[in-house]
Amino acid sequence: MVSESSRPAGEYVVVRRQPGQGFKRGLLLVFCIAVAAAAGYAGGLAQGGFQLTREEAAADPRSEELETLRAQYRETRQELVNLERGRAVDEQALKAARYNIVELETRISELEADLTFYRNIMAPSETSKGLQVDSFTLVPRRHNGEYGFKMVLTQVGNNKNYITGLVAVNVIGSLDGEKEVIALRDLSEEIDDLGVKFRFRYFQDVEGSLRLPQGFEPFEIQVVAQAQGRKASQAERTFDWKALTES
Repeated sequence: MVSESSRPAGEYVVVRRQPGQGFKRGLLLVFCIAVAAAAGYAGGLAQGGFQLTREEAAADPRSEELETLRAQYRETRQELVNLERGRAVDEQALKAARYNIVELETRISELEADLTFYRNIMAPSETSKGLQVDSFTLVPRRHNGEYGFKMVLTQVGNNKNYITGLVAVNVIGSLDGEKEVIALRDLSEEIDDLGVKFRFRYFQDVEGSLRLPQGFEPFEIQVVAQAQGRKASQAERTFDWKALTES
């Protein structure tokens, strides 16, 4: 038997556990944690489901508005296409109308000029009777210095009988600083004589082409028509070259 004075200074109490008791407590702790996690997850799902439903509900009006805007856009695009097609048709019709108007105006002008021409022939003034040099026109050709020409001779007043004769054309200008007069036969391959023969009652056109020599600067065209026979007379007229080529 050991005396009290011989006991150690510290006392140790040894508790003996029953086998399996610690394992049960650990299992219980894990179970509690799992229950808490499940409850939190379920709550999160519930809250998330509510928010998703709310977002979907809020998105519905915007979807409808978007569809409405898309429909309006499609309608507007179609209207634009229709307007573009309509404008193209209108522009084409307008262009055609303008072209027709120009043609009509040109034709009316030509008819008025012809009418004036015939009136002057049939009912002239007292100062313009007999043989007349009515007009002279020039049209530039592709080749430089080459022109087409047309002159019109008329018999004004008494047109019962034919009038015959010769018409001569001279181009007056400058060559190498000197005045030069060149006959039409020297400028045109279609004319061999100094004068072109004519015979008509009312009027006659004389047409052809001419080519200017290199370095020649034309100033005027002189036309002299000489009638022969019982109606012998002369008509002379000078045309400005620049005015003829710019008209």
